[in-house]
Amino acid sequence: MNIDITPEKLKKIVIGAVAVIVVVIFAFNCTYQVKEQEQAVVLTFGNAKTVSDSGLHFKIPFIQQVEKVDTTIKGFAVGYDIDTGESIEEESLMITSDYNFVNVDFFVEYQVSDPILALYASKDPENILKNIAQSCIRTVVGSSTVDSVLTTGKSEIQADIKEMINQRLEEQQLGIYLVNITMQDAEPPTAEVMEAFKAVETAKQGKETAINNANKYKNEKLPAAEAQADQILQSAEAQKQERINEANGQVSRFEQLYSEYIKYPQVTKLRMFYEAMEELLPNMEIIIDTGDGSGVQKILPLDSFASINAGVSTENNAANEESSKAADESSGE
Repeated sequence: MNIDITPEKLKKIVIGAVAVIVVVIFAFNCTYQVKEQEQAVVLTFGNAKTVSDSGLHFKIPFIQQVEKVDTTIKGFAVGYDIDTGESIEEESLMITSDYNFVNVDFFVEYQVSDPILALYASKDPENILKNIAQSCIRTVVGSSTVDSVLTTGKSEIQADIKEMINQRLEEQQLGIYLVNITMQDAEPPTAEVMEAFKAVETAKQGKETAINNANKYKNEKLPAAEAQADQILQSAEAQKQERINEANGQVSRFEQLYSEYIKYPQVTKLRMFYEAMEELLPNMEIIIDTGDGSGVQKILPLDSFASINAGVSTENNAANEESSKAADESSGE
């Protein structure tokens, strides 16, 4: 069967096909998809106008173009090869403020902060960041002592480097910022020096252990000592109060005695004399010189004689009582 295609029909077919192709092109070029960890820079006639976040977006075909930027955290090494782990001496070898050499390795992590600047402010922002990082690292390490670089000052050095790098990046306006910089390793360039610093570190750890043990001992003993001190203070306070009460009693007794003395001085003097004798004589030893040159005769304390006399008088009284009883019985009979 012969199909007669006239020029007019052919023209319509061509126009229809072109229209379909144009529609398909427009359909595929008026939308774009941005992933979760991306941002898109929309160019209108070659000028960056807007930035799109993740999701499905529309654009004008042939007028607007889209450049996608990866916003994940990226990183690179300074001082060693990240693939092989081998040291790069021209990057790692540095001199400290006390003129010692050290090998220091760092790992730098960064992220895009402004996609437009990251795309168009510089040709290779990562390489610029690496140069800035090396400069800041050498500045901070060069102003630090070798002891702080190798042992105690790593955290402070990392913080100073991070602050300096972010300040430089803000001045350069590269569209990226430093997320973190980590000192991976720091060691002297020779084995002998390395061993010496390890010995220093061991000594410092021993010092910390001794300090911790001393604090532990203090914490164990201090409460007991404080309790003992409180007990001593309380005992002293009680003795103080006892002495005060005793002194007050003596003062009161003296005042009463004085008031009696004012009334009857002679009687009071005699009473005080007798009381003193009663207190002193039982404990006194009497020494008598016979005068014949035979020596000195010592008399025992009077209390023994008093007790003997008391015993004799008691026996006499008992004998008298018995005799009186016998007389009463005889008279009764």
